Amino acid sequence: MSRMLRASAIMAAGTMVSRVTGFVRTMVLAYAIGTAALGDSYNAAYAIPYSILDLLLLGVLSSVVVPMIVRAQQHDADGGRAYEQRLLTISAVALIVVAVVAVFAAPLLIDLYTDWAPDSPKYETAVTLARFILPQLAFFGVGAVAGAILNTRDRYGAPMWAPVVNNLVVICVFLVYAMTGGGNDVANADTGDLALLGLGTTAGIVAQAVILIIALKRVGFAFVPRFDVRNARLGEMGRAGVWTIGYVIVTQLGFMLTTNLASAAGDAVPGHGISPYTLAFQLFQLPYGVIGVSVITAMLPRMSRAVGEGRFDDVRSEFGSSVRLICSLMVPVSLLLMVLGPAITVPIYGHGANSVADAVYIGNVLQVYGLALVPFSLFQLLLRVFYSFGDTRTPVFIGAGTTAVNAVLMVLFNVLLPARYVVMGLALAYAIAYALGALGAWWLASRRVRGLGGWSIGMALTRMYLAAMPTAVVALAAVWVVTGVFTGLGFVNSLIVLAVGGGLGLLLYLGVAHRMRIPEVNSIVGMVAGRVGR
Repeated sequence: MSRMLRASAIMAAGTMVSRVTGFVRTMVLAYAIGTAALGDSYNAAYAIPYSILDLLLLGVLSSVVVPMIVRAQQHDADGGRAYEQRLLTISAVALIVVAVVAVFAAPLLIDLYTDWAPDSPKYETAVTLARFILPQLAFFGVGAVAGAILNTRDRYGAPMWAPVVNNLVVICVFLVYAMTGGGNDVANADTGDLALLGLGTTAGIVAQAVILIIALKRVGFAFVPRFDVRNARLGEMGRAGVWTIGYVIVTQLGFMLTTNLASAAGDAVPGHGISPYTLAFQLFQLPYGVIGVSVITAMLPRMSRAVGEGRFDDVRSEFGSSVRLICSLMVPVSLLLMVLGPAITVPIYGHGANSVADAVYIGNVLQVYGLALVPFSLFQLLLRVFYSFGDTRTPVFIGAGTTAVNAVLMVLFNVLLPARYVVMGLALAYAIAYALGALGAWWLASRRVRGLGGWSIGMALTRMYLAAMPTAVVALAAVWVVTGVFTGLGFVNSLIVLAVGGGLGLLLYLGVAHRMRIPEVNSIVGMVAGRVGR
């Protein structure tokens, strides 16, 4: 537990700074281009390279590449150095080709991800932005492989801190755009404006990749291009990765449906389309990105080694510790998101080209997403159990079922709800689908490991929810009192609600959980107290 806490704390610190600068980035984005036509066009174009990367690389990294690098380090005579060099070389060449093809296919990609007519200003603007943004595919992919190699060496700092540089570059770009008076109207944004937004976004990814390559060099990794594909174990990777790619395809089909429904809702009610969905989702992912990703990144290599050595007790122990550590913070945060959603989004998004009403709607979507935080985190942890066994097939079926449920619910809510509530319905469908997906994944993973300690984990989660209930009550009281006295949620009112409901609420949770002797919270409190004392 202490080793996991230390590794997770290093990553969480970097990720926290990354997410804080990400907050500033989204604030500046909303200030500069808003959440209406130009905002929707930008967010549609921005989502495409990440979808392609998910399809080609990022899903394979955690499920296939990391375990294969670990095995190469354990069994190859050179400690896996040559294998890592081949992997980086092949990834760079392949992703450069993909980036070039994607730029030429930008109109088709925008057509797939949106419901816009090809002759509409939104569509044309999104295509132009996509052509400037899609070249980042090559740099992002190379950086992702470099980060995976660093993680297998237990070097977690650079992969968590490099996104900070990316955010700072993009913040500067959007500030320049806002100061030059680009505005939020697609009709007034010329090619130069769009080039600034698109190429500036790509420049951030380039800077992030450079940081990771430098970090690799500092740990003694000497990059030598290797094109001996026969020794790259692509066949083994393909056999393992085909199922992961299948899983990503399934989830991306669900994402395509989401963006199409959201884009149609945005046409019906300006400011209620892709942008509020994207911005709320980014905030929803913040706690998981800071806490969950940090723990999972530290957990997966150790779990893979335990599986390779047949130590199933250690697999169960590693999984149980990870669940309790993540949920000890996710549980109160999820309740706070459900209560304080608009109070969080108004100070962030209610400026410039974006109105307070638009920011409140983003907060309403975030409130619904709060329901999904714990189930989504458990779902991701459970998938890593299968990946540690080298099983990439089972997650495809779990993902297919989850995505199918999500798709059915999204279509149902799209039909039943007025256009102004459609994006909130999409978030609710997501929460329900991942809750059911986590239950199915738990049942299958428990059979694989011969038990996951469900009773002890369930009791731990129950105690965490009981400890968090006073926090939710304090937050709800803060919302009622402030909005009742001052009428509405402006910038200052939102800060008061956050300070009282969020700040005091979290302190109350830590105090109650400490008194209830929840071990994970005690460990966190003790670690923080020790550092403050020193």
